[in-house]
Amino acid sequence: MVFAAVLGASGRSALPAADPSAKGPVYVVLWFDTEDYILPQSDDAAKRIAEFLTHQGIQATFKVVGEKGRALERRGRQDVIQALSRHEIGFHADTHSQHPTPAEYESELDWEMGSEEFTRREWPGFEDLRRIFGRAPTCYGQPGGSWAPQAFPALRGWGVKVYLDDGPQVGLDGKPFWYGGLLNIFNLQHGAELRPNDDWSNLGRAKANFKATYTQLSQSGGGFVSLYFHPCEFIHQYFWDLNFAKGANPTRDQWKVPPMKSAQQVERDFSYFEELVKYIKSFPGVRFITASQALAVLPDAAQGRAFSASELRVVAGQVTPEISFEVNGDYALSASEVFALLNGFVANAIQKKQGTAAVVGGTPYGPDATAPELAAKIDVPWAQFSRSVLDVDSSLAKYGQIPDLVWFGSRAVPPESYLAALAGVALELLAKRQPPDAVSVLPARLAAAHYVAEDSKELWQWPIFPDGFEAPQLMALAKAQAWTLKPAILRRTTAR
Repeated sequence: MVFAAVLGASGRSALPAADPSAKGPVYVVLWFDTEDYILPQSDDAAKRIAEFLTHQGIQATFKVVGEKGRALERRGRQDVIQALSRHEIGFHADTHSQHPTPAEYESELDWEMGSEEFTRREWPGFEDLRRIFGRAPTCYGQPGGSWAPQAFPALRGWGVKVYLDDGPQVGLDGKPFWYGGLLNIFNLQHGAELRPNDDWSNLGRAKANFKATYTQLSQSGGGFVSLYFHPCEFIHQYFWDLNFAKGANPTRDQWKVPPMKSAQQVERDFSYFEELVKYIKSFPGVRFITASQALAVLPDAAQGRAFSASELRVVAGQVTPEISFEVNGDYALSASEVFALLNGFVANAIQKKQGTAAVVGGTPYGPDATAPELAAKIDVPWAQFSRSVLDVDSSLAKYGQIPDLVWFGSRAVPPESYLAALAGVALELLAKRQPPDAVSVLPARLAAAHYVAEDSKELWQWPIFPDGFEAPQLMALAKAQAWTLKPAILRRTTAR
């Protein structure tokens, strides 16, 4: 059974077969937040970086702010647009730091309204970049620290498949992961160790850090490094968007242009970048890839997979009251995918639909809110439990989302407890082909929510936020979306 619309093709390219004796490849995703639309010299900085990388045979990802793209048009900088077009174009919000930023306007909104508001505010910039560069951006990353979970369904609806950025809001052991239906190259472990210090004097240390990272990753079968820069940081003394610091929102005629670095400092900083890239490139097995190319390296092997009875036993057998993702060989399942897969199997058994394949055809979103944990065990007669299974099946088909509560007549339980009980029912049906007389529903919790940060002032330290900004409702939604979280499993290939 297919429980949601099958996701579109990811543009996966053929990769060489794995060689167990070879060291794993080290993939470097090099990206640039191309955002400064105040200082005209930042246009030339972006062009210089793009042309250097083209000369090196390296394709990077330039995440462009909508207003930056429009500024390039107004200034007649087709040379910059053409230079960037030789690389991959991502989206970095419409106006970046002008208030309200995404986390600010999303902080009091629910899941559905928040997704619609993200589209209302940010879609014009996405469309402008499509027009200016002749193709749709392939990825998104939030401006500064202004992360919000409601962006994910909006982006998915736009056809964006990759979230590329950095931040502390959600992470999975410093490795790429799936969350909100998107591949997340986010909160990775090693990139910060390669970034320049304040006076760009740590190139030797950055090289040593990369060598150590390369050795660790290649000897463990391969891995990812996410490394970013801002074209403007090579030329200015401080960031352009301090015009909007601490919640300030001046009109355009009041914007102040940041002072430039000296010519000597500019060359020093470009030298840091260019020498580091050449050094990384010199290692055998290093592969520079773009955001969309990462989809071929980190494919979601669960999507479109038909599960046999024995595989369903494995899936159901791994469900515990500590609800989380599952990893089985070359594929991983989020908790929401496990929920839909098992619910569809039991629903088909109830309706006596023989021979219907159990297929993963999408990733249902998490609920709108996290329900309180069930206080104590309840026993539900099979006649009621079976009706609730069909009700949940209908809800999944209509909304593509885990329900906030599952109702057994007039009694409601959180979806975590329902899933734990459902897995037991699936195992009984697989073993005996007969349903139980009654089903025990026990307390359970979403253990995967541990990978999402708690709301705190430390989470929102971007200097553009107003003093004291916090977003408890936003982070509660983010934790509910941990139902969609799972590892992105590296496709094994031969290092070259």
